[in-house]
Amino acid sequence: MKRIDVPIEEPPRAAESAELSSAHREGRGPAKAGTNRGKPASVSGADGAGQPASESLATIDPATLNSEQLEELKQRAAKADENWERLLRATADFDNYKKRAAREKQDAIKYANETLLEKLVPVLDNFDMALAAAENTKVEGVESLQAGIKMIHQQLKAALVGGGLEEIDATGKPFDPNFHEAVSQQESADVPEGQVLQQLRKGYKLRDRLLRPATVSVAKRPAH
Repeated sequence: MKRIDVPIEEPPRAAESAELSSAHREGRGPAKAGTNRGKPASVSGADGAGQPASESLATIDPATLNSEQLEELKQRAAKADENWERLLRATADFDNYKKRAAREKQDAIKYANETLLEKLVPVLDNFDMALAAAENTKVEGVESLQAGIKMIHQQLKAALVGGGLEEIDATGKPFDPNFHEAVSQQESADVPEGQVLQQLRKGYKLRDRLLRPATVSVAKRPAH
């Protein structure tokens, strides 16, 4: 329905009537005619301030509209629907962006030590090899050196574990390509096929993120 605003002519107020009467008696003549004609009516609110009054509205039957007006209304309605859909998509995209940004922020905090731990993992490898060499050496006085290396190794490992480092132990477990890297296969009648026969190098994770896969040798069925 089309709405038509119809202005309401406001009757003269009491103060204006008194002023007109006084002007007539004093010979000043009446005020200009039509001063308040054609203006919307206004009423005083509860606080005394004048507020515009609601204007009377008239409705028109859509059947009285011509084809051009109907077509224009259809185009406006289609444009409004299009803008609404755009608003919905923009709102959904913004919500997804906020969730993604929050998740990336949490991951940045959770895995902040990743680069540092990747650099320190080879140090643990060297400590492991040094301890293995010291245990196989039959030299007098090496026990104190071995104890010192072991103590430093434990301290470093404890610090890394506190930073989120987890060791991957693959020995005797089924081969898992997500955490194991197979570099060879060996025939074995005692170990089931597809199971890790030997761990050649330890693997490590930073919480639930893989830093380095464990290097392993996988068992296979013996050839007949």
